[in-house]
Amino acid sequence: MESMEMKEIESAIEGILFASGEPVHVDRICVALELDRPTAEQVLQKLMDHYAYERRGVRLLHMEDSWQLCSAPDYAEYIRRAFEIRKPAKLSQPALEVLTIIAYYQPTTRAFVDQIRGVDSAYTMGLLQERKLIEECGRLQVPGRPHLYRTTKQFLRAFHLTSLEDLPEMPDLGGEGQMRLNENGEIVDPTGDMEGPSEAPELPMAGETEE
Repeated sequence: MESMEMKEIESAIEGILFASGEPVHVDRICVALELDRPTAEQVLQKLMDHYAYERRGVRLLHMEDSWQLCSAPDYAEYIRRAFEIRKPAKLSQPALEVLTIIAYYQPTTRAFVDQIRGVDSAYTMGLLQERKLIEECGRLQVPGRPHLYRTTKQFLRAFHLTSLEDLPEMPDLGGEGQMRLNENGEIVDPTGDMEGPSEAPELPMAGETEE
């Protein structure tokens, strides 16, 4: 392939991301455009900054080694209205508790989640799987071989995390308190106010993010 100008590279990457509609691994972009990874990531970062600075109707999200074009959160209500999309349901407090435990201890089993919470979490974990916030990732090599669970890229999107390394420092789980994520994706100290936020965070619909 002939050498491309930087503007052509930007446009090609933009086209790839738009056509996908899903997260695209940076290596796929490198192979398609015969680019080295630093160059591809430099262009992607430039595009992400451009969309945000110009307050365009789309945003570019960075999740671990993947990138995705999504609609801007500022216009979520108009987008829902245009396509008559029902506003997504909010997460319950139990769901946030389960999600927090899995995020910090992944991969982990349902039994471990139950042990920390002190209640059966099967129903809640099923809901989180339906929302594609957690997923099975193999089995623990012990008698009974229980399923292991981890968070997904959708989890990173929902809480505005580039990777799991962006999670805040985990609080002490000692005592009777239970850790929780608040609407900013931050951990609520279990030794603090146990009432928590009045509303659980609202998750974005496909192709949409929140601020």
